Amino acid sequence: MTVKVSIDASGGDHGIPVTIKAGIKALQAFQDLQLTFVGDQSAIKAEIDKHAPSNKTSNRIQIVHATEVVLMSESPAIALRKKKDSSMRVAINLVKSNEVDACVSAGNTGALMAISRFVLKTIKGIDRPAIMGRMPTMTGHTHMLDLGANVDSSPEALLEFATMGSIAVEQTEDIKKPTVGLLNIGEEDMKGNDKIKKTAALLKNSNLNYAGFVEGDDIYKGTVDLVVCDGFEGNIALKASEGVAAMMGYYLKRAFTRNWLTKIVALIAMPVLKDFKSSLDPGKYNGASLLGLRGIVVKSHGGADSDSFFMAISEAYVEVSANIIAKISAQVSKEMKQDE
Repeated sequence: MTVKVSIDASGGDHGIPVTIKAGIKALQAFQDLQLTFVGDQSAIKAEIDKHAPSNKTSNRIQIVHATEVVLMSESPAIALRKKKDSSMRVAINLVKSNEVDACVSAGNTGALMAISRFVLKTIKGIDRPAIMGRMPTMTGHTHMLDLGANVDSSPEALLEFATMGSIAVEQTEDIKKPTVGLLNIGEEDMKGNDKIKKTAALLKNSNLNYAGFVEGDDIYKGTVDLVVCDGFEGNIALKASEGVAAMMGYYLKRAFTRNWLTKIVALIAMPVLKDFKSSLDPGKYNGASLLGLRGIVVKSHGGADSDSFFMAISEAYVEVSANIIAKISAQVSKEMKQDE
């Protein structure tokens, strides 16, 4: 089976130079992958030519021209209503028309969610899409949603997030019945507001492998496979973890460059420092899924470099291969029938 993915080549902070380089790397890594780069045709072609891809790779590249770009500073409303020929919109339209299986963009998150929801619609039985991404832990990584698509989710919506996330984790990570934790300010049953307590009751009565409440530090301990929360809390946790990683890197660099002695120590410790940096590098976990849509859309970090954007393309490839849209749809449909 050929996996076809459209790339919003012009989106993000760095645009075409990063997305093309990452795309060619992905084509070399996945022999059954076909990419459609969307954006300024001449600029895309010129960038592809710089990398001189082999005939085997170039045969799996298509270019679709788009005249506009959604800026990172633009509102979702402007992007949706006034930029109908943006690289983002055209890339998503290709998913809608079944010309590709998935879309990857590093563009404006709000615009990507708004356009994706408008063009692709939600799966029947799903009220709101959610953003799911990976977070580094002491044991590897965990998955977390919602990371910012919804900032006032009901208990019923949080149950939907848990259902979608559980299926996605099971299919993409090959984890049978992944454990699900609900983010809270404590592990005790009496902790949390009414919404959290009502959500916990719904999760307990579901068919999910619910493990109970998890606190903020449990995210990084890797105590569960999936952490469920409202997008407000999820986005804060995500940005806080990225900030802590950057701060630790800053202080380590400052400590090891203080004088000639610390520089020598740094040279000796270089292998350990490289491993430390790799473990906490946000780019290693790049690629957040917009779950709940009738098509696969993966959001890359706006400032992603080519290696990080490659990870986002890889995530789209895995989700297409796992056929997660059909499996989420089937599970939601089954639960709807049980509730009738």
